[in-house]
Amino acid sequence: DTLWDLAIAEVEKRENPGDDDVKPGEVWEKSILFMGNKNGGKTTVILRCLEREESPKPTLALEYTFGRRARRHNTPKDVAHFWELGGGTSLVELIRIPITSHNIRSFAVVLVLDLSKPNELWTTMESLLQVTRNHVNKILTKLEKTNPEVAAEIKQRMWNDLQRDHPDYALVDPFPIPLVIIGSKYDLFHEFDSEMRKIISKTLRFVSHYYGASLVFTSKSEALLLKARALINHLAFGYDKSKSVSVDPSKPLFIPAGLDSMSQIGPPPASDSDLGKMRANTPLELWKKVFEKTFPPKSFCDLQDTKDPAQDIQYAEYEVDVMRAQKNQELEQYKRNASKSWKEMDFDSD
Repeated sequence: DTLWDLAIAEVEKRENPGDDDVKPGEVWEKSILFMGNKNGGKTTVILRCLEREESPKPTLALEYTFGRRARRHNTPKDVAHFWELGGGTSLVELIRIPITSHNIRSFAVVLVLDLSKPNELWTTMESLLQVTRNHVNKILTKLEKTNPEVAAEIKQRMWNDLQRDHPDYALVDPFPIPLVIIGSKYDLFHEFDSEMRKIISKTLRFVSHYYGASLVFTSKSEALLLKARALINHLAFGYDKSKSVSVDPSKPLFIPAGLDSMSQIGPPPASDSDLGKMRANTPLELWKKVFEKTFPPKSFCDLQDTKDPAQDIQYAEYEVDVMRAQKNQELEQYKRNASKSWKEMDFDSD
């Protein structure tokens, strides 16, 4: 290396202290799982992060792609694995495929919530984060027995964005792996009544801060997509973490992890009398009750994706479809014959 290369490497090391475990010449390899509302804009965000000029298509089950970037000239390209969970909450059990004990140290989650559908917001968020957290905790429990140092490192990293002297240190419950929450379709959300926007914005600020997550509102606007891309590139390729903050409820929110506080967010948006009537065991449960009073949730069943992918035109294959139709007919005939034979049987009542 030339003196100039060494100088660049030293500056990058100082700017990115979290990269100490990546030695010069080694490839940085990270994984990110995108999940959230069905048709919420996950694919659009991924394509923009990877700078691909493609039209987004509906995601079927669990899809994978990747991106590569070089940290500097004449160095190996780092790799970021992008997983996308389709179907909203209906296929959440598939998260077990990408998140494993082998990549848990380098894994992050991006939760994309459709701001234009507030009645689905809390149910979607709660379901996806709860299942993901339970799965990650099971992995950490196993690691404590097989590799306690790695398990301890991951648990300590949960608190990296919140200093011990932060006034909310004892009030939050950080997500076990890095988390970014994206509020999508801000252009539609911006048309809502100002009071509705205020409730949604405050609630997402609280949830993000409580989980130690970054929060950003975005849409198809290039400027807003660039802000979301900055947060994701920090997770995927170790780019510098943005320190800018936007908490004005009349504008798109942008709050990197650890840069908010309960005092700035304020109490749940409800009257003192209403708050007094609500029974809750945790601050998160109280905010949930307040939010769902204004935006009654859709039932979990309503959020299930009942459409059969086999009937989707984009996956049509003539030979396969003809054979499938034939097998369906054979199955129906078998059911009818079996039903007749069972009815004709004489069973001993003893």
